[in-house]
Amino acid sequence: MSLLGRIRGEILESGPMPFERFMGLALYDPDGGFFGDGPLRSTKAGDFLTSPEVSAWFGRTLGRYVGGRFAALASPTTLVEVGAGSGSLLGPLLASVAPVPERTVAIDASPAARRTLEAAGYDTLADLADLTEPFRGVIVANELLDNLPMRLAARRGDAWEERWVGVGGAALELVAAPARADTTDWLERYAGPVPDGGFVEVQLAAYDWLHRALRLLESGSIIVIDYGATAEELAPRRSIGTLRTYRAHHLGPDPLLEPGATDITADVNFTALLGGAAVAGASATLHRQDDFLVGLGLRDDLAELRDRELELARGGDAMARLQVRSEIKDAETLLHPRGLGDFRGLVVEK
Repeated sequence: MSLLGRIRGEILESGPMPFERFMGLALYDPDGGFFGDGPLRSTKAGDFLTSPEVSAWFGRTLGRYVGGRFAALASPTTLVEVGAGSGSLLGPLLASVAPVPERTVAIDASPAARRTLEAAGYDTLADLADLTEPFRGVIVANELLDNLPMRLAARRGDAWEERWVGVGGAALELVAAPARADTTDWLERYAGPVPDGGFVEVQLAAYDWLHRALRLLESGSIIVIDYGATAEELAPRRSIGTLRTYRAHHLGPDPLLEPGATDITADVNFTALLGGAAVAGASATLHRQDDFLVGLGLRDDLAELRDRELELARGGDAMARLQVRSEIKDAETLLHPRGLGDFRGLVVEK
């Protein structure tokens, strides 16, 4: 039976389904989920590209921060990437890190990703929960939290309603449900201004993920990079919410139409993550991706690449010049103020 058929059957038997359960099945079900089944998604031939696939300079530049943290920690140290995908971040990052961590762990829920990572020689796991022993080191999560299952809520006057998934005729549909207590608590703390009728993606799983990561760290850092913003910055988008789907590098259909066939995502609420870090007693700073990478020296790297291109233009290898030109273009994409440069980087230190 198809994933859609199984979801319909569960709803018809048990009643409307919390949206976070629907999203978890649509993305991670081992027999039909978008990441739980099928090919590696983060490739040019797949469904989306993240910063590490765009340019190796993303990993090289982050490696400077990671290396600095390792230099300040007592051995042994561990590097963990959660949502490691194809390994496109780990390779360049490790090549630029000094000192090198004693252990590197690549975590991904996708079997296709884990096969790719294992072939590259990485120690792989399916979930952060599979790590049970605390360690000193750095945890990196690039474009991970936007895919963790979320609840949906709508503002109704001074109160909140959740949106669950029900069956309407032949199709799935969103139906109103009373807001659970922990949903309301998160909304009152972190949703920010929301107009009557506005929608919010309630990101309790992302909040819990951060706390789990902090419990694993004896000392070190967590780096979370994703699209999103603070609650205040997200306010203009609350009339319809930020939930959306992607497929084949384009915006996809309504998430209820083809569960398992599209990515389901929403902008990360970094106000909630900053709050979660504070509750856990950790220090946290929020950056734009462009500012963060420039602060780590990427602008200087680009200047050196341009000098190299100029030298090649004065009589060097034409093919080498084209390769450098392409490298410059890709690295500049990481800093585009209306693209990847507008992503946010949360650095949490413990």
